[in-house]
Amino acid sequence: MTTDINTLLTALYVKIDDWLGTSPRSGRPPKLTDAELLTLAVAQVLLGVRSEARWLRFVPRHLPGAFPYLPGQSGYNKRLRRALPLLQRAIRVLARDTDLWAELVWVVDSTPVECGRSRPTTQRSNLAGWAGYGYCRSHSRWFWGLRLHLICTPAGLPLTWALATPKIDERQVLMAILDHDPDLLVDRPGLLIVADKGYVSAELDRYLQERGVRLLRPSYRNRMPRPGEQFLKPIRQLIESVNDTLKGQLDLELHGGRSPEGVGARIAQRILALTAAIWHNRATG
Repeated sequence: MTTDINTLLTALYVKIDDWLGTSPRSGRPPKLTDAELLTLAVAQVLLGVRSEARWLRFVPRHLPGAFPYLPGQSGYNKRLRRALPLLQRAIRVLARDTDLWAELVWVVDSTPVECGRSRPTTQRSNLAGWAGYGYCRSHSRWFWGLRLHLICTPAGLPLTWALATPKIDERQVLMAILDHDPDLLVDRPGLLIVADKGYVSAELDRYLQERGVRLLRPSYRNRMPRPGEQFLKPIRQLIESVNDTLKGQLDLELHGGRSPEGVGARIAQRILALTAAIWHNRATG
């Protein structure tokens, strides 16, 4: 483990512990605190250990004394799945603590999150009814799973995200995200959202205009080019690099979740790790 990651995890633990404070809870306090749980979850992703059982054997050897108590694999898995709301709030806390939070340019896109390949898996999985079949244009193939809809800044900082069945239109998901989290648009005059052709919609255009938001996306070949369209390509490549980081370095496609709570927690775990890395780099850079 490098000194840089040691420093990141220490700063992350202090930040989360201060944020959570000493909120009263009924019953016996857990041996592994929420701040330790989130720090442990981020460390697992950054160090690339996908197996929870192997990770809990890895920690005492490589991080001696860092975590006074470690649960068993089953206990860790249950705590992590129950911590999905906590993971989501922690992502927002770290994002708001960076200078990138006030950015007035957003990039939006979705990417496949495969959850199974064999036909028996699709029929027996606990994800059946939520996951479904969708088409991945970048790989020209069908997949069974979900789509991760991500809104981030051009620097790659995740602002908000959602998981949805591939059958739901990207434009509808974007409107649902903004309806669910209206505070995102507060105090952002002149906000510009950059998207691809999948977000072409008169309904979406009206929705965003009513909220003072501009949408910049490519036009179809038989339409008049939109103002500023020539600047789209380099900005669009930025969110592709974020998706590549999540998949290539943080093992997004190897999440291993088998239930809605498990998939949600593991995706949030990876987004929190990405956010924590950016937060720490901005603070120390």
